[in-house]
This record gives sequence, C-alpha cells and structure tokens, in this order.
Amino acid sequence: MPSLPYAKNLLFFVFASSKGGENRVKLMTALKKSPRNANQLANDLGLNYRAIQHHLEVLEKNNLITKVGEKYGTTYFPSTFFEANIETYNEIVLKNGVKE
Repeated sequence: MPSLPYAKNLLFFVFASSKGGENRVKLMTALKKSPRNANQLANDLGLNYRAIQHHLEVLEKNNLITKVGEKYGTTYFPSTFFEANIETYNEIVLKNGVKE
C-alpha cells in the first residue's frame, strides 16, 4: 500500500526533526512488539512516566497510536494509519540515524 502524500512529512517531523523524536521511536518500537500502558512503557524504556505521557499525547494527536481503556489501564498500540505507512517510517528512521 503506498503511503499518503503527507505521511512522509508527518513521520519525519514526529520522529526525526523534532525534539523527543528518538524517544517516540523507542515507544513505537515497543508498541509494535506488544500493546502496553504508560507505566509499562516507562519501566521498559527507563523513561520518566510524565515524559512517556507527553510522547503518547504527541503520537495520539498525530494519529500514530490508538488507545483502548481509560485512565491507568489505558493500553496503547500502533494505529492503522501508522501500520499503513510503516515502510515510510522505517525509511525515515534508517535514513536519519534515529536509534530504536
């Protein structure tokens, strides 16, 4: 499936050109392996819980993740938009040397 025209620009901005992009790549890498809640992500990635919440908000706002549940038990996983543009994401991460 070809990526949407604006997808490359969005993915580049979120993951490669903005502050925090590397942490968002780490989040997506973890979520691609298995859905998790914010606390699990903070523990698994060794990041501050509030930082995780911020990055999750950025990813959700840009339709890159989907959530199920409410409050503490909210589980996050990659969105269908992200899945449809995974090749573009991989290209951006590889080309820009962003660490997973």
